[in-house]
Amino acid sequence: MLAPIEVRHLDHWFGAGEARKQAIFDVSLSIEPGSLTILMGPSGSGKTTLLTLMGCLREVQGGSVQLLGEELRGASAACQVALRRRLGFIFQAHNLHESLTARQNVLMGLEVHGRGDRGRQDAAAEHILQLLGLGHRVDYLPENLSGGQKQRVAIARALVSNPEVVFADEPTAALDREAGLQVVRMLKALGRERGTTTVMVTHDNRILELADRIITLEDGRVVTDSAEAHQPAELLPRSASG
Repeated sequence: MLAPIEVRHLDHWFGAGEARKQAIFDVSLSIEPGSLTILMGPSGSGKTTLLTLMGCLREVQGGSVQLLGEELRGASAACQVALRRRLGFIFQAHNLHESLTARQNVLMGLEVHGRGDRGRQDAAAEHILQLLGLGHRVDYLPENLSGGQKQRVAIARALVSNPEVVFADEPTAALDREAGLQVVRMLKALGRERGTTTVMVTHDNRILELADRIITLEDGRVVTDSAEAHQPAELLPRSASG
């Protein structure tokens, strides 16, 4: 089966001129379909930068990233928009619309796709909120939800459209242990049942045992990879231009 994410000799820089600084150095990875991969490392190690490059949220400058069979380096704006519609994003900041209820916030994850009739969309939104323990809060505004409840609404919004790949940046940071485990177990179940691939940045040691693979970065480089045996035997040769 085609790997949903293929990264080859990826480099990335921030800034320009004398202030230009390299943040990612020659990273090569192949992410297995349906897997839960965790990116770890100290602050500033490049975890979130790598996540956003793989998730089509930053321009690929050097090397190659193939996402769902599409090359991101030099990809057109139309190609990137089409790809993002097949993805789910969960960030530490919940970014809920304060004037919308929990259900309405989740529905926004479906409306961008234009999928199904409103009745089915309402049912899907309510169902996933129930799965996340928010069945009694579907009609609450964000101001009446706790921080952890808001984060679960954001997670529901990302997952309601059944994305092919989920990119998550510290999704359990605002959750207690049981709620965090519940979310990660759901992501694991989506991998088993629907083939959803998840790549997650986290510092949460409570969920590491659920990962299929743990990759540790330091100073923009991969220093440990628990699934090195899954890497291709030979990588493509690095071009002279980088």
